Amino acid sequence: MDGAEKVAMGSELWSVFDFARRYRLTIREQNRLLMLFGPVASATDLLSNARRNQLI
Repeated sequence: MDGAEKVAMGSELWSVFDFARRYRLTIREQNRLLMLFGPVASATDLLSNARRNQLI
């Protein structure tokens, strides 16, 4: 993968609702991300700011 493809993957916009569902985030965490970014954010921002509870 070259540098242009890596940049494109990191700047891809995701719905916060879809991200929360995919990563099984709580409603509280979903609402926190919505307050931070609004309904849409880049994958990099969501991944770096999401907090996930330990399932084990």
